[in-house]
Amino acid sequence: MPVEFLTDEEAAAYGTYQGVPSRAEMEKLFFLDAADKRLVARRRGDHSRLGFAMQLTTVRYLGLFLSDPLAVPGEVVDYLAEQLGIADPTCVDRYTERRTTRFEHADEIKAEFRLRDFEEREKQLRDWVDARSWTTGDGPKVIFVDAVRWLREHDVLLPGVTTLARLVAQVRDEANQRLWETLFGLLTSEQRALLDSLTQVPEGERVSQLEKWRKGPTKASGRTMEKALERVAQIRDTGFGRLALDEAVPTRRLVDLARYGMSAKSQQLARHPQTRRLATLLSTVVYLEGNATDDALELLDLLMTADLLGKAERESEKERARRQPRLARASAKLAVAVEVLLDATEWGDEVTLEQYGRASRR
Repeated sequence: MPVEFLTDEEAAAYGTYQGVPSRAEMEKLFFLDAADKRLVARRRGDHSRLGFAMQLTTVRYLGLFLSDPLAVPGEVVDYLAEQLGIADPTCVDRYTERRTTRFEHADEIKAEFRLRDFEEREKQLRDWVDARSWTTGDGPKVIFVDAVRWLREHDVLLPGVTTLARLVAQVRDEANQRLWETLFGLLTSEQRALLDSLTQVPEGERVSQLEKWRKGPTKASGRTMEKALERVAQIRDTGFGRLALDEAVPTRRLVDLARYGMSAKSQQLARHPQTRRLATLLSTVVYLEGNATDDALELLDLLMTADLLGKAERESEKERARRQPRLARASAKLAVAVEVLLDATEWGDEVTLEQYGRASRR
């Protein structure tokens, strides 16, 4: 099984140095504390001590031992050499002259830090990937990345990229197949035939029944309301909504299947193997029952609101039109009165009503 969900660049970057580690990474993962230096000091010769330190910090950083222990950025080599007081970092080139040295050192590092080989924890990882795939339906790349994190957190040495990718793809496929078979097993032969008929275009029709159900109301009208109720009744009459699907499989997986079933073309669904096809259609119809009911209720609310509010607005407009002439006359009188009051400030301290009256009639 090829590593098809990883790009060539992603596969090549797995378990290798991608440039120089950041300063924070250097200070955290490549710093040699007192315990590290005591372990390194057991080696004889600068090249052996520096090579050991390189393997120690590399497995800490990458989660595995490199097939070429010298494939480390020069900045890392210099940083380690400086901490060990080694004046000439190039002496490490002699580290691989004795073939078994790097393997002996790797075994010692594994024992010291209790690192486990992948084979020791493969079953636990498979169980973890299976549970993750069953409950979430996440894509293989997401699960692959998190599987690497799981191995690192459990102090397990990373396997080769192909080994891990094959495990993730295989276990995820098995979980998906189990999901489809579980839903398929809830159906009677009559229900399976009914679901299959939903993707077929009846004679004299242009679209399948599934396509009709997936299309909700497009405008608010009495006729549309009637069709919306018919849609709800047709879907409910299938009886699929009464199946306890969420007791058999995780709700999130049902949602994922329904989302795919709502967007895929009928011809595309028909090409899938039977278990996947019917599991997808079942989840989609159950989703459609709730969706169709919501659409009908929203449409009813819209019609009632539009009718009641529309009538109230029309009555308000009529009342405003009736009151407009009276309002205009009252406004004119008010304007004259205000003008008179403003002019009255020039008449002195005592102003009579007769003066106001004459001024208003002018």
